[in-house]
Amino acid sequence: MTHSRSQAEQPHPAELPPFQTLLDSTNWASLATACGTGESLPVALTLLTSPDPLISESALQDALGPVTHQNSIYEATVPVALCVAALLDHLGIGAGDYSHDAQAPPDHATLVQLLDWLGDTAHDADDECVALGERLYGAGFLHEYEAMRAFRDARPAIFSAVHAFLGHDNAYVRHTALVAAVPLIEHPLLTQHQADLASHARRLLATSTDRRHRDRVLDAMKAWGHDTSELENASDIAARGHYALLRAARVSSEGGYSEDPPF
Repeated sequence: MTHSRSQAEQPHPAELPPFQTLLDSTNWASLATACGTGESLPVALTLLTSPDPLISESALQDALGPVTHQNSIYEATVPVALCVAALLDHLGIGAGDYSHDAQAPPDHATLVQLLDWLGDTAHDADDECVALGERLYGAGFLHEYEAMRAFRDARPAIFSAVHAFLGHDNAYVRHTALVAAVPLIEHPLLTQHQADLASHARRLLATSTDRRHRDRVLDAMKAWGHDTSELENASDIAARGHYALLRAARVSSEGGYSEDPPF
Protein backbone atom coordinates (compact mmCIF):
# COMPACT_ATOMS: atom_id res chain seq x y z
CA MET A 1 0.00 0.00 0.00
CA THR A 2 1.34 3.41 -0.91
CA HIS A 3 0.70 6.11 1.68
CA SER A 4 1.94 9.46 0.48
CA ARG A 5 1.62 13.19 0.91
CA SER A 6 0.73 15.16 -2.22
CA GLN A 7 2.91 18.19 -2.78
CA ALA A 8 1.06 19.51 -5.84
CA GLU A 9 -1.29 22.41 -5.28
CA GLN A 10 -4.74 21.15 -6.25
CA PRO A 11 -7.53 23.30 -7.73
CA HIS A 12 -11.01 23.60 -6.29
CA PRO A 13 -12.61 20.18 -6.97
CA ALA A 14 -15.17 21.59 -9.41
CA GLU A 15 -12.59 23.44 -11.52
CA LEU A 16 -10.33 22.05 -14.23
CA PRO A 17 -7.53 24.47 -15.14
CA PRO A 18 -6.03 24.40 -18.65
CA PHE A 19 -3.54 21.66 -19.39
CA GLN A 20 -0.53 23.98 -19.63
CA THR A 21 -1.41 25.65 -16.33
CA LEU A 22 -1.56 22.28 -14.60
CA LEU A 23 1.68 21.19 -16.21
CA ASP A 24 3.58 24.35 -15.28
CA SER A 25 2.22 24.73 -11.73
CA THR A 26 3.07 21.21 -10.58
CA ASN A 27 6.40 20.40 -8.96
CA TRP A 28 6.72 17.07 -10.74
CA ALA A 29 10.16 16.19 -9.40
CA SER A 30 8.80 16.27 -5.84
CA LEU A 31 6.02 13.75 -6.50
CA ALA A 32 6.39 10.02 -5.96
CA THR A 33 5.58 7.48 -8.66
CA ALA A 34 5.87 3.70 -8.73
CA CYS A 35 9.47 3.95 -9.91
CA GLY A 36 10.89 7.16 -8.45
CA THR A 37 9.68 10.69 -9.01
CA GLY A 38 7.69 12.39 -11.74
CA GLU A 39 10.22 14.68 -13.41
CA SER A 40 9.79 12.91 -16.78
CA LEU A 41 5.98 13.10 -16.76
CA PRO A 42 5.54 16.59 -18.31
CA VAL A 43 7.31 15.56 -21.52
CA ALA A 44 5.30 12.34 -21.79
CA LEU A 45 2.01 14.13 -21.12
CA THR A 46 2.79 16.75 -23.76
CA LEU A 47 3.61 14.05 -26.34
CA LEU A 48 0.09 12.62 -25.90
CA THR A 49 -1.08 15.46 -28.13
CA SER A 50 1.20 14.48 -31.00
CA PRO A 51 -0.58 14.00 -34.35
CA ASP A 52 1.77 11.08 -34.99
CA PRO A 53 -0.04 8.00 -33.60
CA LEU A 54 3.24 6.16 -33.00
CA ILE A 55 4.46 8.99 -30.76
CA SER A 56 1.19 9.38 -28.87
CA GLU A 57 0.88 5.61 -28.36
CA SER A 58 4.42 5.42 -26.98
CA ALA A 59 3.73 8.39 -24.70
CA LEU A 60 0.77 6.59 -23.11
CA GLN A 61 2.99 4.12 -21.27
CA ASP A 62 5.51 6.81 -20.33
CA ALA A 63 2.80 9.11 -18.97
CA LEU A 64 0.51 6.59 -17.27
CA GLY A 65 2.69 3.59 -16.43
CA PRO A 66 4.62 5.23 -13.56
CA VAL A 67 1.40 6.21 -11.77
CA THR A 68 -0.63 3.04 -12.40
CA HIS A 69 1.47 0.19 -11.00
CA GLN A 70 -0.49 -2.51 -9.08
CA ASN A 71 -3.70 -0.47 -8.96
CA SER A 72 -2.16 1.96 -6.47
CA ILE A 73 -2.67 5.72 -6.28
CA TYR A 74 0.61 7.65 -6.04
CA GLU A 75 1.44 11.27 -5.30
CA ALA A 76 1.80 11.95 -9.03
CA THR A 77 -1.45 10.17 -9.95
CA VAL A 78 -3.72 13.13 -9.19
CA PRO A 79 -1.87 15.78 -11.24
CA VAL A 80 -1.51 13.27 -14.09
CA ALA A 81 -5.24 12.54 -13.95
CA LEU A 82 -6.08 16.24 -14.00
CA CYS A 83 -3.72 16.80 -16.96
CA VAL A 84 -5.27 13.85 -18.81
CA ALA A 85 -8.76 15.22 -18.15
CA ALA A 86 -7.69 18.64 -19.42
CA LEU A 87 -6.28 17.04 -22.59
CA LEU A 88 -9.40 15.11 -23.57
CA ASP A 89 -10.83 17.76 -25.85
CA HIS A 90 -7.47 18.65 -27.42
CA LEU A 91 -7.58 18.35 -31.19
CA GLY A 92 -4.63 15.98 -31.17
CA ILE A 93 -6.41 13.56 -28.86
CA GLY A 94 -9.53 13.30 -31.02
CA ALA A 95 -7.70 12.74 -34.30
CA GLY A 96 -8.22 8.97 -34.47
CA ASP A 97 -10.10 7.23 -37.25
CA TYR A 98 -13.60 7.19 -35.75
CA SER A 99 -16.26 4.96 -37.21
CA HIS A 100 -19.76 4.63 -35.79
CA ASP A 101 -19.31 0.93 -34.97
CA ALA A 102 -20.07 0.50 -31.26
CA GLN A 103 -18.15 -2.76 -31.16
CA ALA A 104 -14.80 -1.45 -32.44
CA PRO A 105 -12.50 1.10 -30.80
CA PRO A 106 -11.35 3.88 -33.15
CA ASP A 107 -7.95 3.33 -34.74
CA HIS A 108 -5.13 5.10 -32.89
CA ALA A 109 -7.68 6.46 -30.42
CA THR A 110 -5.60 7.93 -27.64
CA LEU A 111 -8.86 9.46 -26.42
CA VAL A 112 -10.37 6.04 -25.69
CA GLN A 113 -7.28 4.88 -23.84
CA LEU A 114 -7.17 8.03 -21.72
CA LEU A 115 -10.85 7.69 -20.84
CA ASP A 116 -10.22 4.04 -19.99
CA TRP A 117 -7.35 4.99 -17.71
CA LEU A 118 -9.35 7.66 -15.89
CA GLY A 119 -12.17 5.18 -15.33
CA ASP A 120 -9.87 2.41 -14.13
CA THR A 121 -8.08 4.79 -11.74
CA ALA A 122 -11.40 6.05 -10.38
CA HIS A 123 -12.47 2.42 -9.97
CA ASP A 124 -9.32 1.77 -7.92
CA ALA A 125 -10.31 4.64 -5.60
CA ASP A 126 -14.05 4.00 -5.37
CA ASP A 127 -16.16 3.49 -2.25
CA GLU A 128 -15.85 -0.29 -2.45
CA CYS A 129 -12.05 -0.07 -2.43
CA VAL A 130 -12.17 2.29 0.55
CA ALA A 131 -14.52 -0.05 2.44
CA LEU A 132 -12.26 -3.02 1.71
CA GLY A 133 -9.19 -1.04 2.77
CA GLU A 134 -10.86 -0.15 6.05
CA ARG A 135 -11.71 -3.80 6.70
CA LEU A 136 -8.15 -4.87 5.97
CA TYR A 137 -6.19 -1.97 7.49
CA GLY A 138 -8.54 -0.26 9.92
CA ALA A 139 -10.80 2.78 10.01
CA GLY A 140 -7.90 5.17 9.39
CA PHE A 141 -7.14 3.70 5.96
CA LEU A 142 -8.32 6.64 3.87
CA HIS A 143 -6.99 9.24 6.30
CA GLU A 144 -3.51 7.73 5.96
CA TYR A 145 -3.75 7.09 2.23
CA GLU A 146 -3.50 10.74 1.24
CA ALA A 147 -2.93 10.13 -2.47
CA MET A 148 -6.17 8.19 -2.77
CA ARG A 149 -8.01 10.82 -0.77
CA ALA A 150 -6.66 13.54 -3.09
CA PHE A 151 -7.85 11.63 -6.15
CA ARG A 152 -11.31 11.21 -4.66
CA ASP A 153 -11.43 14.96 -3.96
CA ALA A 154 -10.55 15.66 -7.60
CA ARG A 155 -13.39 13.56 -9.05
CA PRO A 156 -15.71 16.51 -9.84
CA ALA A 157 -12.99 18.21 -11.91
CA ILE A 158 -12.25 14.99 -13.79
CA PHE A 159 -15.95 14.30 -14.33
CA SER A 160 -16.44 17.74 -15.86
CA ALA A 161 -14.13 16.67 -18.69
CA VAL A 162 -15.40 13.09 -19.04
CA HIS A 163 -19.05 14.16 -19.11
CA ALA A 164 -18.58 16.01 -22.39
CA PHE A 165 -17.91 12.70 -24.20
CA LEU A 166 -21.16 11.00 -23.20
CA GLY A 167 -22.62 12.50 -26.39
CA HIS A 168 -19.68 11.78 -28.72
CA ASP A 169 -20.50 10.77 -32.30
CA ASN A 170 -18.64 7.47 -31.92
CA ALA A 171 -20.54 4.89 -29.86
CA TYR A 172 -17.38 3.28 -28.47
CA VAL A 173 -16.14 6.65 -27.19
CA ARG A 174 -19.55 7.31 -25.61
CA HIS A 175 -19.52 3.94 -23.89
CA THR A 176 -15.96 4.33 -22.64
CA ALA A 177 -16.82 7.75 -21.24
CA LEU A 178 -19.85 6.28 -19.47
CA VAL A 179 -17.79 3.54 -17.86
CA ALA A 180 -15.27 6.18 -16.75
CA ALA A 181 -18.03 8.38 -15.31
CA VAL A 182 -19.65 5.64 -13.21
CA PRO A 183 -17.09 5.54 -10.34
CA LEU A 184 -16.55 9.30 -10.51
CA ILE A 185 -20.15 10.15 -9.57
CA GLU A 186 -19.78 8.50 -6.18
CA HIS A 187 -18.52 11.92 -5.08
CA PRO A 188 -21.26 13.69 -3.07
CA LEU A 189 -21.28 16.64 -5.47
CA LEU A 190 -21.99 14.36 -8.44
CA THR A 191 -24.70 11.96 -7.27
CA GLN A 192 -27.38 14.01 -9.06
CA HIS A 193 -25.95 12.70 -12.35
CA GLN A 194 -26.99 9.13 -11.52
CA ALA A 195 -30.31 9.26 -13.39
CA ASP A 196 -28.64 10.64 -16.52
CA LEU A 197 -25.95 7.95 -16.45
CA ALA A 198 -28.61 5.28 -15.95
CA SER A 199 -30.25 6.45 -19.21
CA HIS A 200 -26.90 6.21 -20.99
CA ALA A 201 -26.39 2.77 -19.45
CA ARG A 202 -29.67 1.49 -20.86
CA ARG A 203 -28.65 2.64 -24.32
CA LEU A 204 -25.28 0.93 -23.96
CA LEU A 205 -26.88 -2.33 -22.85
CA ALA A 206 -29.25 -2.20 -25.84
CA THR A 207 -26.41 -2.08 -28.37
CA SER A 208 -22.96 -2.99 -27.01
CA THR A 209 -21.43 -6.45 -26.89
CA ASP A 210 -18.28 -5.30 -25.09
CA ARG A 211 -18.05 -7.57 -22.04
CA ARG A 212 -16.18 -5.14 -19.83
CA HIS A 213 -18.48 -2.23 -20.60
CA ARG A 214 -21.57 -4.33 -19.95
CA ASP A 215 -20.23 -5.68 -16.66
CA ARG A 216 -19.38 -2.22 -15.33
CA VAL A 217 -22.71 -0.61 -16.19
CA LEU A 218 -24.77 -3.59 -15.01
CA ASP A 219 -22.95 -3.47 -11.66
CA ALA A 220 -23.64 0.26 -11.47
CA MET A 221 -27.31 -0.10 -12.30
CA LYS A 222 -27.74 -2.74 -9.60
CA ALA A 223 -25.88 -0.59 -7.07
CA TRP A 224 -28.23 2.30 -7.93
CA GLY A 225 -31.26 0.13 -7.19
CA HIS A 226 -32.40 -0.62 -10.76
CA ASP A 227 -33.87 -3.95 -11.80
CA THR A 228 -31.58 -5.12 -14.60
CA SER A 229 -33.34 -8.38 -15.44
CA GLU A 230 -34.84 -7.00 -18.66
CA LEU A 231 -31.54 -5.36 -19.64
CA GLU A 232 -29.42 -8.51 -19.46
CA ASN A 233 -28.88 -10.85 -22.37
CA ALA A 234 -27.74 -14.47 -22.53
CA SER A 235 -24.10 -13.42 -22.55
CA ASP A 236 -24.58 -11.42 -19.34
CA ILE A 237 -26.21 -14.37 -17.60
CA ALA A 238 -23.44 -16.72 -18.74
CA ALA A 239 -20.77 -14.27 -17.60
CA ARG A 240 -22.40 -13.92 -14.18
CA GLY A 241 -22.36 -17.69 -13.75
CA HIS A 242 -18.73 -17.85 -14.85
CA TYR A 243 -17.71 -15.16 -12.36
CA ALA A 244 -19.53 -17.00 -9.58
CA LEU A 245 -17.58 -20.19 -10.36
CA LEU A 246 -14.29 -18.25 -10.35
CA ARG A 247 -15.12 -16.69 -6.96
CA ALA A 248 -16.05 -20.07 -5.51
CA ALA A 249 -12.81 -21.62 -6.78
CA ARG A 250 -10.79 -18.76 -5.30
CA VAL A 251 -12.51 -19.04 -1.93
CA SER A 252 -11.81 -22.78 -1.93
CA SER A 253 -8.15 -22.40 -2.88
CA GLU A 254 -7.55 -19.58 -0.39
CA GLY A 255 -9.27 -21.22 2.55
CA GLY A 256 -12.27 -18.91 2.63
CA TYR A 257 -10.67 -15.60 1.76
CA SER A 258 -12.68 -14.02 -1.04
CA GLU A 259 -11.65 -10.39 -1.25
CA ASP A 260 -8.87 -8.87 -3.31
CA PRO A 261 -6.87 -5.97 -1.86
CA PRO A 262 -7.92 -2.66 -3.47
CA PHE A 263 -4.51 -1.97 -4.97
